[in-house]
This record gives sequence, structure tokens and C-alpha cells, in this order.
Amino acid sequence: MLNDILRYKLTYAIIILNILIYLISSFYSGSLVNMDLQVLVDLGALYGPLTVLKDEWWRLGTAMFLHGGMTHILMNMFSLYLIGRGAEMYFDTKSYISIYIFSGIVGGLVSLLMHPASVGVGASGAIFGVFGALAGFFLAHKEQIAVQSKAFMKDFGIIIAINLVIGFSIESVDVSAHLGGLVVGFIGGFLLSKSPKFLSLYNSSMILLAVAIAYYLPSQYAQALF
Repeated sequence: MLNDILRYKLTYAIIILNILIYLISSFYSGSLVNMDLQVLVDLGALYGPLTVLKDEWWRLGTAMFLHGGMTHILMNMFSLYLIGRGAEMYFDTKSYISIYIFSGIVGGLVSLLMHPASVGVGASGAIFGVFGALAGFFLAHKEQIAVQSKAFMKDFGIIIAINLVIGFSIESVDVSAHLGGLVVGFIGGFLLSKSPKFLSLYNSSMILLAVAIAYYLPSQYAQALF
């Protein structure tokens, strides 16, 4: 186990961070199983009227580390455990972090676009980004790694099943964030699997995309909420 942790230290570090933040939110919620919605908002959940209309854009980062309940975090962390270790095998640390963060941020922005008045939390957008990155990697190198591709497709089925359970059982989970993260991760995985030198191009492109969506959101909210 220790060797596994040392080999995939970034994935385990993200898992530990998520668990620690979950314990903090459970303390304030007074429950280890279900989180209080107001507590989640106070700790940094995505909520359109605050994020967009009050310019609390920092919530795009904090929401990635909050979860709505025990089922939510267990499913997400198990998904990250399956997918994240594979990503650490194929991508360097900077690429992995960029894909994870931008997938979570853009996924959050898509969620805000599709659901202006909903409260959203979870690492799903970022995790789907890592998953998409592996899909991009295998597509770029499909002829050289056919065996790994089959194993990946097995994990794909598990992750999809897990997130169907999450999507139907937890109100604050948003599938649109999953899809946004998946696309961002796929682009990053395909591009960076060609060469890590494309990291600056990927980062700058994702920043521009995030800014463009954030710039558009206030006008969309004015029509949807007022």
C-alpha cells in the first residue's frame, strides 16, 4: 500500500485533501452522512447568484473539493482512485494538475450556465477531465497500446455506472459539469500526449475559454433570473 501511495502520490494527495475538507463540512453540518446545503454554500459551493452576480468566482475552485454526502464523496474518490493512478502513469505532474483544475473550473462554468439557480458541489467535473485525458491519450496512441485500451474501457464502464448512481441519487450533482470536464480533459489529454511542450498552449486556451464563459454568464443570468 505504501509503495502504491508513493508511486501515485498526486492522486492520493487529492483524495486526502477531499476527505479532509469533507470532514470539515461534516463537522459544521452536524452529520457525517449528509451535508447541510447552507453549510456547503458558506464553505464555497457553486451558486449562481453569488458566483456570477456577486463576482464570487473563487467558488469555481472551492466547489471542486466539497461534496453533498457520504455516497457522493465515496463514489467520487473511488472513481479518482481508478482513473487518477492511470493518468499519473501517462502524464507528468504539471499536465495532470492542469487537466484536473481546468476540467473542474470549466465544468463548473458549464454547470452555472445550465443551472443558474442551483447549488453545485463535487470533484466530478475534474475527475471526468482526468478520465477524458486518458481517453485522449489512448486515442492518440491507440495502435501502440491496444491492451491498455481494453483495460481502460473496463474502467470506463465502472465510472459511468458509478456516476449514473450519483446522478440519480444526489440532487446537487450536475451531469453538465461532468460533460464539460470530460471535453476539456479529452482535449488536454490528446494534446499533451503528443508533447508536454503544448502545456502552455493548453493552459492559455483554457484560461481564454473560462474567461469567455464567465464574461457571457451575467447577461444570461439577467434573462434567466429577472
